[in-house]
Amino acid sequence: MILAVDGGNSKTDVALVGADGTVLGHARGPLSSPHHLGLDASVDLLARLVAETGLDGRRAEVAEVLLAGVDFPEEELRLRDALAPRGWADRLEVGNDTFAVLRAGTDRGWGIAVVCGAGINCVGVAPDGRQVRFPALGTITGDWGGGHDLGLAAIAAAARSEDGRGPRTSLEQAVPAHYGLATPTEVAEALHAGRIATQRILELAPVVLRAAVEDAVAAAIVERLAIEVVTLARVALERLDLIDEPVEVVLGGGVLTGGDERLLGSVEAGLRELSPAITMHVTTSPPIVGSALLALDALGADQTAKLRTRRELGDARHHEPAEARRG
Repeated sequence: MILAVDGGNSKTDVALVGADGTVLGHARGPLSSPHHLGLDASVDLLARLVAETGLDGRRAEVAEVLLAGVDFPEEELRLRDALAPRGWADRLEVGNDTFAVLRAGTDRGWGIAVVCGAGINCVGVAPDGRQVRFPALGTITGDWGGGHDLGLAAIAAAARSEDGRGPRTSLEQAVPAHYGLATPTEVAEALHAGRIATQRILELAPVVLRAAVEDAVAAAIVERLAIEVVTLARVALERLDLIDEPVEVVLGGGVLTGGDERLLGSVEAGLRELSPAITMHVTTSPPIVGSALLALDALGADQTAKLRTRRELGDARHHEPAEARRG
């Protein structure tokens, strides 16, 4: 068996998979990023979900644990040291969840993945195994993008439209309407007082994408995100000396997989300017598929097993509550 974990900033998936690719158990829970929960709480949450998969004291051959918030070698080491005593597998692999998105989006096992969910991140893997990563710690590491930053940009644009410091935009009405309020000032007051949790700012990402169809201010925010996605891919390609090679650039995360034509069209055009050899691919497989495939790769499983896992973990029934899938 293999044990696969994908833990993001909004949810966590854990899957127990047989060597033939059959999904033996699957559990879903809330976010498990050590950055948000702390390492001990993150490991405790993972342990509860692993128990729900039915591992039941048995030991898998390989465990692939990929989490958001594991960005530096020291963080990988601490996570490994915390998980090893649990005895889930003979071989334990830990890393950042962007690797799960890359493997879920391509069968090559290498390429570039840009993930845009609550935040933004990128990873690159060359055919010879060389890797490029980014700290992805937000503003302090120069990042902009993801649902939270889109939401903040919308709130700022709405406020400046209301008081005259910026151009008029439909976001002036759309942003407060999303929270059941009347004006951007009311939104600001509610955020300041804690009546609206800051985590809810990322809810505004779809509001921005919808408004961008007819609103120039919203369209500029979306274009800025497209430029950031292309920039991350460009830097990863250059650092791996792959800029002129036939590379797949995989897009993952809720903001990029939502199917917004304006955003995806801008990203594709930007990638095409970098090199006509680049192929853009929006992954339709959840990241847990990538984590499971990496573990099956390590196990030496055949392609039939990998296809079965891809099919079964991508099936809608594996997104039901864990209790509905026990046994």
